[in-house]
Amino acid sequence: LVRKPEKVCWVEAAGTVRDGVRAYTALHYLSQVSPGKTVLVMDGASPFGTIAIQLAQHRGAKVISTAYSLEDKQYLERLRPPVARVIDVSNGKIDVAESCLEETGGLGVDIVLDAGVKLYSAEDESTSKSQLLPHKHDIITLLGVGGHWITTEKNLQLDPPDSHSLFLKGATVSFLNDEIWNLSNIQQGKYLYILLMVIFNTDCSYEPQLDEPIPLYEAKVSMEIVQKNQARKRQVIQF
Repeated sequence: LVRKPEKVCWVEAAGTVRDGVRAYTALHYLSQVSPGKTVLVMDGASPFGTIAIQLAQHRGAKVISTAYSLEDKQYLERLRPPVARVIDVSNGKIDVAESCLEETGGLGVDIVLDAGVKLYSAEDESTSKSQLLPHKHDIITLLGVGGHWITTEKNLQLDPPDSHSLFLKGATVSFLNDEIWNLSNIQQGKYLYILLMVIFNTDCSYEPQLDEPIPLYEAKVSMEIVQKNQARKRQVIQF
């Protein structure tokens, strides 16, 4: 349980808590974001990406983000404070690694939050969205010295040349699994602190990506949409 500030409505609190926990876990406990760092957030217009961008900016970091469509690009360009650079990958012609190295003067980014990665060559990928994902080699290329790669790809496979490149950069790879806080009693204090910060910062640091509240009788339809990955905003059921 965590106390909700009066200024934060119930719908915002419910729709923010999961993505907020993931963003705090990634940026504070897995990579320790700080002022002056450069953060690349893949698919920044997603509910998780939106909160991660705003949280990183709140901590003084410079943020670069990728957009998977024109609508996503326009949304990211409207964010305040503004994102340092929005990389539109929807046409498949923009090189993410090259754009990031250009933006950082060739130094690379300090923290990468991916939204999945391409593990194989393009012809092996079946879905249209997977075509837009960066290849794991691109992420390793754009990482700076001492960089942190936070991945949501649970089946990530690194070959010896990949590991060697990471070794030469002194970079780290961490897996973002927000369920870990429930696996050990000794972590409960940190977990409660994260929940507290997520809810309180909803009032002042970021705005979540939420759809209109859904009545209970439409919950089944909403769940089917979510399971098919067709929802771009968080769905909140209102009793």
